[in-house]
Amino acid sequence: MRVYIPATVPMLRELVTNRELRPIGGTAFAVTPALREAYASGDDEELAEVAMGEAARASLRLLAAERDEADDEDATAAPADAGRPVYRRAVIAADVTGAKLRSDLDDAVVKLAGPITYDQIGCVHVDLAEAEPQVAKAVDVVDAADLGDTDAEFVLGDAEDHQLAWYAAQELPFLLELL
Repeated sequence: MRVYIPATVPMLRELVTNRELRPIGGTAFAVTPALREAYASGDDEELAEVAMGEAARASLRLLAAERDEADDEDATAAPADAGRPVYRRAVIAADVTGAKLRSDLDDAVVKLAGPITYDQIGCVHVDLAEAEPQVAKAVDVVDAADLGDTDAEFVLGDAEDHQLAWYAAQELPFLLELL
């Protein structure tokens, strides 16, 4: 099954260094039977875009957690930028077996049986630098947008208007060197 795993730049670095990554809570997104049912039309490619979009939105929540953790550590950090998150959404597309459906959470959510290895990666999708200002703002409002705040949804939409760039798995180390 092709799954879309929300990630951040530090998580991508961990994946390259350790050659595996354990997604937060084992959570990933995929084209599930419940997702197919939720859409009146759409082929597999269109539904995969929906699942990837959900993973990209989940990446915003991971960025919020990184930012909050960095804020907690700021009192002891020396340089002003030390530990600051890189405001780029990241999604890892991987082929896995044993993923369990979690329709109790959402139509596209699956739980992975364990870590993913570098060999399972099909590709990685990451925001370009030009998206960082909008992504940084979206991190602040993602929860409010999910609760129906229309102003927050507008801010979130500005970030989601940026298409994630596609990178082959073998390009990931080079991408991370450039960030």
